[in-house]
Amino acid sequence: MQNGLNLSPAAFGELRSSADCADRVDELRQRLDADGYLFIPGFFDPALILAARASVAARLAAEGALDPAHPVDDLVARPDKAMTYRGDLALNNPAVERVVFGPELDGFYAALFGEPVRHFDHIWYRAVSHGMGTPPHCDLVYMSRGTHQLLTCWIPYGEVPLEVGGLMVLEDSHKKSEQLRQYLEVDVDTYCENDPKQVAKVKGTSAWSHPGWLTNNPVVLQKRLGGRWLTTEYRPGDLLTFKMNLIHASLDNQTQRIRISSDTRYQRASQPIDERWIGNNPATHGPRAKRGRIC
Repeated sequence: MQNGLNLSPAAFGELRSSADCADRVDELRQRLDADGYLFIPGFFDPALILAARASVAARLAAEGALDPAHPVDDLVARPDKAMTYRGDLALNNPAVERVVFGPELDGFYAALFGEPVRHFDHIWYRAVSHGMGTPPHCDLVYMSRGTHQLLTCWIPYGEVPLEVGGLMVLEDSHKKSEQLRQYLEVDVDTYCENDPKQVAKVKGTSAWSHPGWLTNNPVVLQKRLGGRWLTTEYRPGDLLTFKMNLIHASLDNQTQRIRISSDTRYQRASQPIDERWIGNNPATHGPRAKRGRIC
C-alpha cells in the first residue's frame, strides 16, 4: 500500500455508509457536518455506471492503451502505458455526462443544499494505472475563487478492491482547518509578480506556484494530524461526496487494471462560482487562470 501505510485497526478503517439514511436529508446534513463526507453505496443504478465505463474502455482500447490479451472491459493496461489524469476521456462523452450531470445528482445536491444547485462544467476524469496514486490534499486549493461551500462528488466506474487503489479520506481532518489554515489559503494559480522565478514558472509555463499536495507521505501526515485513513472496496453505483477541507488521497494501484473514476463539484446556484471551471471552454489551470499579486 501507499508509502508503508499502517493498516492496523487503529490507523485504517472503513468509510461509514449512509445508505441507511439516503432518503432523510436532515440526517445526511448532520452526518456531512460530523464526518466531512457521505458515502452512499448503491446510489446509482449500476447499469448507468457500467454504460459510462464501457464508453471509456472503448476509447482506451481505440488508442491502444489496453492489453489486447484481455477483454476490453477488464481495463488491463499495456505494460508500457502509464497514466493518471485523463480529462479527455470525459470530453464529448454523453454516457459520462449522463452520470455526473443527470437528475440523480441534481436532485441529491438540491435536497442537501436546500435550494437549486449548479455544477462545475469541467469533469475531472482519472484512469489510474499501476503504481499510480494521489498524494494527500484538500480540494479547496484548486477551486477557491467562488464559494467555499462546494462539495466534491467522487464516483468509481467499476469494482475497486483495495489493491486497485480507491479514494481514502483522513478521519475528522475537516475539523483541523485552523492547523491547516496557511495551506487552505493557497490558490495554485496565483503567483508573485515581483518574483521572476515564479513569473517564469507560473505565467510562462502554466505550472502551479504550489504543488497542491500537503505531503507525499500519508503516514507522516496521519501521525501529525491523527485520525484513521478510511476507505472501502467500491462497487459500481457507489457515491462518495465530501467537503473542500477534508483531506483525501488514494491508495496506489498495485495491479495492471486501470482504475477509472470521476470527480465533479456542486454548489448552491445562488452563490459565486469559480470562473476557471465553467463554460464551454473552461480556463481550468491554463494561462487564462493565472493571477499575479505583489508578495
